[in-house]
Amino acid sequence: MKNLVSIKKSLKSFVFAFNGIRIFIYEGNNARIHIIAAMIAILLGILLKISLTEWMMVTLVIGFVITLEIVNSAIESLADYVSPGKHDLIKKVKDLSAGGVLVSAISAVIIGLIIFLPKLLVYV
Repeated sequence: MKNLVSIKKSLKSFVFAFNGIRIFIYEGNNARIHIIAAMIAILLGILLKISLTEWMMVTLVIGFVITLEIVNSAIESLADYVSPGKHDLIKKVKDLSAGGVLVSAISAVIIGLIIFLPKLLVYV
């Protein structure tokens, strides 16, 4: 009986997680930018027939950027709830989490250039 309860809790946690993704997609200002960039990278990967290793890297950086953007959104929402007014420490926390997203996005662009640019230059 105890295992059944933990399975129910696990299934419930998936519902909460998918709700978090839904919130991110519909309410996240930067979510659409990241999703469009991910779709472009996936389309390029298909068209340029990238290798399995390259697919793993593309998938990893897409997941990394989107994950950090979700965490950033959660931090910003919590910070706004805890301190609706302006506060220097809250600003610092929000800036740090946004900086983490920016670093991951820059890394993703660099990896994308390493993977896609040589393949695209063949057509020039």
